[in-house]
Amino acid sequence: MPTRGVVYVHSTPLAVCSHVEWAIARVLAAPVDLQWTAQPVDPGARRAECGWSGRPGTGAELAAALRQWPMIRFEVTEEPSPGADGERFMYVPGRGLFRATVGAAGDIQLGEDRLRSIMAAARAPEALAHALDKALGTAWDAELEPYRYAGDGAPVTLLTRVG
Repeated sequence: MPTRGVVYVHSTPLAVCSHVEWAIARVLAAPVDLQWTAQPVDPGARRAECGWSGRPGTGAELAAALRQWPMIRFEVTEEPSPGADGERFMYVPGRGLFRATVGAAGDIQLGEDRLRSIMAAARAPEALAHALDKALGTAWDAELEPYRYAGDGAPVTLLTRVG
């Protein structure tokens, strides 16, 4: 069963734009021609986004391909599909890659074992709050939020892949 998702390249240097397109095209096995726009939060940088469809796991492949360039900021989402959880990947330079399981509404899902582990390791309320923030990717969200707002109204490119 195919699934779908979105690649958000929030910020990349102009010189890297074509490399990003080639990386996405390699994963999707289809040509990619993104519509790059200026990223107001990062003068001189560009941003683009594209929807995609493919087999479950394509989101992880896209995130792995894009993290080759440590200077870009991106997010990749993959919707849940029959027999497969959805996923969300966020990458911020200097912070690295964050991955989370997401439900049908797009909310991050923390499993019972993970919650139990966090609760067992936390010795104080502040430690519990910190561990939950980390598990939810709060620091990545906070760093990407200004770049997301800067993209409101930007064109969206839809891509598909069969197989």
